[in-house]
Amino acid sequence: MTTTTPLADEELLRHFNDATLPASAFHHEQHLRVAWLFVTREGLPRALEKFPRALRRFAEANGAPGLYHATITWAYLLLINERQQRVPAATWDAFAAANGDLLSWKPSVLDTLYEHEVLWSEFARTTFVMPRKG
Repeated sequence: MTTTTPLADEELLRHFNDATLPASAFHHEQHLRVAWLFVTREGLPRALEKFPRALRRFAEANGAPGLYHATITWAYLLLINERQQRVPAATWDAFAAANGDLLSWKPSVLDTLYEHEVLWSEFARTTFVMPRKG
């Protein structure tokens, strides 16, 4: 499957869940969009359960099982949920337009919440670490 135009929500979820979405078409924005879809469709508790599992499965299917990062994944799910609760967005485009800071990867919004050494530690990769920068 090749992607040159943005996929509709259902297509994106289907190709993500069955791991037919090429890793080359799954960058930071697509990670966030899929996470937003999980949060808005499943609610936060189920998204925290289901999205990390699906993301690990996707990474493994694409030959990169070591890329999964628990703290980054959970932190973005929590941020997406908080933002969505404060100002509900009916579509991904509306959410993205209102939350452009989440779309930046380098630098990332997480850089304001975590010390670099903490966020990129092996512990944070495997276990969610609460933010405590400052």
